[in-house]
Amino acid sequence: MKFSAADFRHWKNKSITLLGMSGVGKTHLSNLLMKDHWFHYSGDYRIGTRYLDEAILDNIKLMAMEVPFLRDLLRTDSIYIRNNISVHNLQPVSSFLGKLGDPELGGLPLKEFKRRQELHRLAEIAAMKDVPDFIRNAQLIYGYEHFINDAGGSLCELDNSDVIEVLSRHTLVLYIKASTSDEQQLIKRAINDPKPLYYRETFLDEQLAGYMREKGIEYVAEIVPDDFVRWVFPRLFYARIPRYERIAAEYGYTVTSDELASVRDEASFLRLVEQAIERGG
Repeated sequence: MKFSAADFRHWKNKSITLLGMSGVGKTHLSNLLMKDHWFHYSGDYRIGTRYLDEAILDNIKLMAMEVPFLRDLLRTDSIYIRNNISVHNLQPVSSFLGKLGDPELGGLPLKEFKRRQELHRLAEIAAMKDVPDFIRNAQLIYGYEHFINDAGGSLCELDNSDVIEVLSRHTLVLYIKASTSDEQQLIKRAINDPKPLYYRETFLDEQLAGYMREKGIEYVAEIVPDDFVRWVFPRLFYARIPRYERIAAEYGYTVTSDELASVRDEASFLRLVEQAIERGG
């Protein structure tokens, strides 16, 4: 949605989608606003608990079946396995995505890696299309005045115009742009602690070919999984920025992570959004 500052100020039931890389403060802000009158919708939580729950459990069971003791217990229904995903613990989703490379180091073959990537893409699309229903339920069932959509960092990668149209029709889209210092911190953090990531298939194919040429690697199974994530993350980071910026320019507004750092409560956040609206983006 596009607003004037006055329109936004008088919008009775505000709904906002937070857009930006993981680590820029989306979840921190969402948790802060929950103390007031905001319903926190986590896209990644919805993905893990609704759309990838069965696939995640199947993967865990597959690993468990390799252990004879657990295999016998599972086959006789003596034990069961369930996810314990929370907004603050999305590890099961990450572990399902996995990393590409040497299976001896926990890596996945390219075909299986791409299969999981596509499942995640479809799950994220579905989770974002659920937003209008959750906006309604947040008000009618739970009594929340306002709604914050804590979208995943890969939202800009989905190449699905329907998702952006749904979000822009029902929410104000707010892009949190990392400052230069925060960019370097996010990259440093990813290099020190490489985590599974979602990649557009065309981006993955291009970067994988470049990585293998640079490293003199002939087969995907030779890749050290963490090394590839460290190598590709800065490239992914900078490839996403223009995608975020295009969405914000057409459908929403932009604030910086430095500006967001000054937010201490609902009032200061709303003032920041009004400032973004007044400067036109």
